[in-house]
Amino acid sequence: MEHPAARAIPGGVLRLGRHNPAYSIQASEPGPPLAVDRREEAEYALPVKLRDSARFSTLCIHAGQTPDPSTGAITVPIYQTSTYVQEGLGRHKGYEYARTQNPTRAALEANLAAIEHGAAGFCFASGMAAIAAVLTLLEAGDHVVVTDNTYGGTYRLFERVLRKGGLDFTYADTSRLDAIAAAIRPNTKLLFLETPTNPTLRLTDLAGASELAHARGVAVAVDNTFASPAIQRPIDFGADLVIHSTTKYLNGHSDSVGGAVIAVQDAHIDWLRFVQNAEGAILSPMDSWLVLRGTKTLPIRMERHNANAMAIAELLAAHPKVARVLYPGLPSHPEHALARRQMRGFGGLVSLDLGSLDRARTLLESVRLIALAESLGGVESLISHPATMTHASVPAERRQALGITDGLVRLSVGIEDLDDLTDDLTAALDRV
Repeated sequence: MEHPAARAIPGGVLRLGRHNPAYSIQASEPGPPLAVDRREEAEYALPVKLRDSARFSTLCIHAGQTPDPSTGAITVPIYQTSTYVQEGLGRHKGYEYARTQNPTRAALEANLAAIEHGAAGFCFASGMAAIAAVLTLLEAGDHVVVTDNTYGGTYRLFERVLRKGGLDFTYADTSRLDAIAAAIRPNTKLLFLETPTNPTLRLTDLAGASELAHARGVAVAVDNTFASPAIQRPIDFGADLVIHSTTKYLNGHSDSVGGAVIAVQDAHIDWLRFVQNAEGAILSPMDSWLVLRGTKTLPIRMERHNANAMAIAELLAAHPKVARVLYPGLPSHPEHALARRQMRGFGGLVSLDLGSLDRARTLLESVRLIALAESLGGVESLISHPATMTHASVPAERRQALGITDGLVRLSVGIEDLDDLTDDLTAALDRV
């Protein structure tokens, strides 16, 4: 079966199961008139032995990757090159220039497409570059409905950059389908969702929102960074585009910055491929390799993130110095029932409100094992203050309306020993 994702890899088509593209690369029909025909070379390829029924953990390790045909190396090499030698005028091996094509990046893009159940993936230099690429699908005069509690960097891009180009944005409480419906206009072209939201961890009914949007001719893009495909796969619920900051859970080791878009529609795939090359905000070969390493362990890492975060959320919810705890796994969460239906686990992010900036500062500066830092999704636990860090670009009155108070603290729970984490938090809370 041929799939649109095949176009991500010059000279190859992808073998796939019902939802899972990018199992292995095999030779395709000849390309443009001057393209090299690689069908004979494919006879010597070392195929990845993936069944069409391969499950998520297996896909994370193998999808999009084949042993190196020249050496048999099991790990995709880092093709750290800017260009590729051509055999003659118009005769090459499917690669011409590294901004346009790179085998390491292509392997990661196929891997991410498979684990998100998409048709093709595109990797960018950051999560914000990925979001910016998606918004190039729109034109001046188009309108976008956005989750009101979206990431501060997304809000800054939309309000301070893209409005200048003629796009219009309405921010709605997308945890309510009626609020989404009320926000859609005749010129609305995109519903941009973040679920769980950053940092209040509100959820959107992805199936309901997608059905509602599509009935009105509106495409759906979902920033799935906070959940990761180990927890939810928005395309399964009807989304057209999935966005990631690969910096976070996909990489998982706090040593790479990147972004990705996974698409299912041919028109989106064709345009994103063009924009990726035209704008050139690509993910480097080294960063691509680091994220490929990360996705191999994503399922087992997320199991520990989920378990640790659930235990810490329960600990904090019972602590007398904590005013409120926000975590989808707690029965007190307003979308707890939705989380149980839509997610496979509740994620590694926990937010807690201590009631004031002074109390929050005391906690932030009293932890010892947990690091005060921006970002999330790494194996190590991080703690941050959204009002002055990730959401500083959001106006203060808007932050208050969204529940991002000065006393709110966001905790990215890592995979350390749970007792060490609880000891650190308990000792820090004793000083609050």
